Amino acid sequence: MKKLTDKERAVYEWQLDVAGFGGEEGQEKLKNASVLVSRCGGLGSVVAYELAAAGVGKLILAHGGNVKESDLNRQLLMTDDWLGKPRIESVERRLKELNPRLEIMAVNDNINEDNAKALVSEADVIVDAAPLFKERFLMNREAVAQNKVLVDCAMYELEAQITTIIPGETPCLACLYPKEPVAWKRRFPVFGAVSGTVACMGAMEAIKVISGLGEPLKNRLFSMDLRDMTFAVTNIKRNPSCKICG
Repeated sequence: MKKLTDKERAVYEWQLDVAGFGGEEGQEKLKNASVLVSRCGGLGSVVAYELAAAGVGKLILAHGGNVKESDLNRQLLMTDDWLGKPRIESVERRLKELNPRLEIMAVNDNINEDNAKALVSEADVIVDAAPLFKERFLMNREAVAQNKVLVDCAMYELEAQITTIIPGETPCLACLYPKEPVAWKRRFPVFGAVSGTVACMGAMEAIKVISGLGEPLKNRLFSMDLRDMTFAVTNIKRNPSCKICG
């Protein structure tokens, strides 16, 4: 296991004091961990930024396409001067500015049938920040097959939800959604502050899973509606007939 440097002790000294984190031992777990973040858009950009700030050693980042003007209201790793250029290059550039010690595996593509298995194999934990169910189902399938923890985050308008999927212990995404919702569309109403809120929670779930801090959202679905600031935690169960984890 790679040990902390003096520089890293200085950078992370405030979080080393968090009760239950384990001090330097907890920080070394983050340093030696790898996390896959699918899509670095409104959700994934903040997940990646918070994980980089917390000292996760390696990020595998999959995000295709070029920066568009409509990205700038929420995709916080994109900048106006990068319009028309590859999103993943902007992502890598911004994260390296924050944490030059970070190892990044940058993939200029979204999760698909050709790369899902290989990308999941590179990670200890996956954070699903993809907007499309096709990608989410692929990551769920591979997470279950490869016994990898998957933090699933989603949002729509002012609503968001999150759960942590632990193969063999919790429901998987296919238990919650046996089929892709027919009404779901690629373009949906969004404020960056909403996607950023659930993204911070997703990053914290990954940190908890890696370090052993606190209790992850296993067998529980956290939901929030920021329109009226209501929050709920619902117990969820595995579907014994699930085609993925049953």
